Amino acid sequence: MSNIDKHKEAFREEAYELLTELERSLLELEESPDNMELIGTIFRALHTIKGSGSMFGFDRIAGFTHEVETAFDLVRNGELTVTNELIDLTLSSRDHIKKMLDLPEEHDDLAGKEILSSLKRLLPGKQHDKAAAVSSEKTGSLSETNSNNLTYRIQFRPNTDIFTKGINPLLLLDDLHTLGTCKVVAYYDSIPLLDDIDPEACYTYWDIILTTDKGTNAIKDVFIFIEDDCKLVIDIIDDGEKLNEEISNRKIGEILIERGFVTKEDLDKVLSQQKRIGQMLVESDIVDSRKIEAALTEQQHIKEIKQKDQQKEQADTASSIRVASDKLDNLVNLVGEMVTVQARLSQLSAYKNDPDLLSIAEEVERLTGELRDQTMSIRMLPIGTTFSKFKRLVRDLSKELGKEIELSTEGAETELDKTVIEKLNDPMVHLIRNCIDHGIETPEVRINIGKPAQGMLHLSAKHSGAYVLIEIVDDGAGLDADVIRSKAVEKGMITPDAELTEKEIYSLILAPGFSTAKTVTNVSGRGVGMDVVKRAIDNLRGSIGITSQKGIGTTITLKLPLTLAIIEGLLVQIGKEYFVLPLSVVEECVELTREDIANAHGRHLANVRGQIVPYIRLREQFIIHGELPEIEQIVIVGVEGHRVGFVVDEVIGEHQTVIKTLGRVYKGIEGISGATILGDGTVALILDIQKLVQIAECEEVIK
Repeated sequence: MSNIDKHKEAFREEAYELLTELERSLLELEESPDNMELIGTIFRALHTIKGSGSMFGFDRIAGFTHEVETAFDLVRNGELTVTNELIDLTLSSRDHIKKMLDLPEEHDDLAGKEILSSLKRLLPGKQHDKAAAVSSEKTGSLSETNSNNLTYRIQFRPNTDIFTKGINPLLLLDDLHTLGTCKVVAYYDSIPLLDDIDPEACYTYWDIILTTDKGTNAIKDVFIFIEDDCKLVIDIIDDGEKLNEEISNRKIGEILIERGFVTKEDLDKVLSQQKRIGQMLVESDIVDSRKIEAALTEQQHIKEIKQKDQQKEQADTASSIRVASDKLDNLVNLVGEMVTVQARLSQLSAYKNDPDLLSIAEEVERLTGELRDQTMSIRMLPIGTTFSKFKRLVRDLSKELGKEIELSTEGAETELDKTVIEKLNDPMVHLIRNCIDHGIETPEVRINIGKPAQGMLHLSAKHSGAYVLIEIVDDGAGLDADVIRSKAVEKGMITPDAELTEKEIYSLILAPGFSTAKTVTNVSGRGVGMDVVKRAIDNLRGSIGITSQKGIGTTITLKLPLTLAIIEGLLVQIGKEYFVLPLSVVEECVELTREDIANAHGRHLANVRGQIVPYIRLREQFIIHGELPEIEQIVIVGVEGHRVGFVVDEVIGEHQTVIKTLGRVYKGIEGISGATILGDGTVALILDIQKLVQIAECEEVIK
């Protein structure tokens, strides 16, 4: 990939992030249209997309964004008010820019022209012509009017690789000239000898003295899309109202220090050759030595406080880098292989019983564990990145259906594996669309039944052991168990005399082709969606829980594992076969003797400290032949609030489990979610606990 292609790809990544920020800010601005900070954020996002797009050859994007930016420049200057129509058009503009990024080869100029035409109609009177004339100048649209002329000192030092990114610093200096009276001083002291010069490097830097009434933001906007590629310092040195005596009378040494030409240490070294001011004052009998000492104490105290503040600020500043997703995935795969090799080393050292080898194995195990934890933490992302996407969905869909809905979120900081988050988007969209379409009533209906006109949709996330619980709650009509049951009987899914619990009735809506909608809309009603949701959550090794009250609302709970790559497992053995149970669901292990079996009179029940626990014999479930041990083990797990046991021959212990997906031939096997490789190369199957319980309930294995 050439340098220009790399820069174009970097622009796309940055533009996608800016478009996400733009959408979030627009939705917040709709709720608080007078928030100037949000208006500034929106303007800067548009300006950055325009400037960077023009720099890297995305001229269509730059031209389109320029027109939208012009409208928000008028908003920023108080010449245009924020309305719902403006928000709608800007959101449409955001979507159009994203389409141009996704499919640059497809030219849908008609859609863009319609958006811009609608934007122009919003401009008051002849303001559009005025704004266009102003924004056609390089920085006219960046101005922030100020009644006074201010004089700024601008220190601009671009990174040496600035040319390789397609940036010409001289054009930025030209932009500064358009803002007011400007003087530029160039420095050449960093230019190396001819033999050492890199012709693609920039060694020059500049000081600019600028007098303008445009304001600090206008200056920052000139450098907005290269702020990470340069050192930029902007100081006001004159307020324009009167000569600042403090500035004009400053000592030459103070000015040189402030501009960075000399250090304070160099200045002190030169000044130390003279008598100090305190010493001269004491020798002249003007000031007592104790007063000089008091002044020096005050000076030292202030210096120490500033140093502490500076150290704290540096400590609080965190640096970050952007890493390609595929590189991170490769790293996790390598860590997984390393965990497998480490397990092999530990097993070999235990077999050899060599003290030196055992010591090395323990150290490798410790380091591998830390590396695994650190790598997995890098993959964790706050789920708020997903929640924020749904604000736009709720806004647009509620308008389409003529409903008033407020979306609230909780636990946005809850972290989840990036792979889980990526695969969670589609099922969440299905669930939210169903809540809005089927659940929440229209304002008229809600008012008639005594509810507020505005419906409520609440998304929340929280950790629960090795899982994350995501709840989608609405205050709509709720589920009607009788209607669901009747529909299921009509479709032949259940018999008319079937005895089902409320929970089992609600779970019927997850079946393929099931829908209670009386009419088919663009949103739902074809019976496609909830079965897709269930399949997607099952693929994530998660579960769906549904609770509802008719007329009050519905709560859908998604239980998802924190990660899909490496888990802590409990290794067990049945005959010569090995299995792994996710340690996060294991509560305890107890013995099962022949006497216990006889006392249960053939039923699969165990008495655990006075509590009856049903159990599943995995040997029977997987048809494993062989002689039973005298004492078997019951691994008791927690499944949806119930305790269930799994009978195995032997519990070996905890095991770091690197999850390997099964091949196509084995994908249809129920009760198995994956496999892992043990230290000796043996394959152990990972059990799908919830699915095994469901199978046992259907086959009435649990008696």
